[in-house]
Amino acid sequence: MIVLRLLLVLMIISVVVCLGSFLVTRHRGYLRLAWQIIKFGAVMLLAAVLIFAISRVILL
Repeated sequence: MIVLRLLLVLMIISVVVCLGSFLVTRHRGYLRLAWQIIKFGAVMLLAAVLIFAISRVILL
């Protein structure tokens, strides 16, 4: 669980840095990178939730 929280914090920091870089340089590549980070984080969150749910069902 600590690993998930750490990854969430790192993801938020990286998205904020990408958005800040976009505001400074107006280069759209930073927005694309931020969007990819958000998508990857959502997929990893879904995978973690599924793993936790499956483990709960197996332990019941």
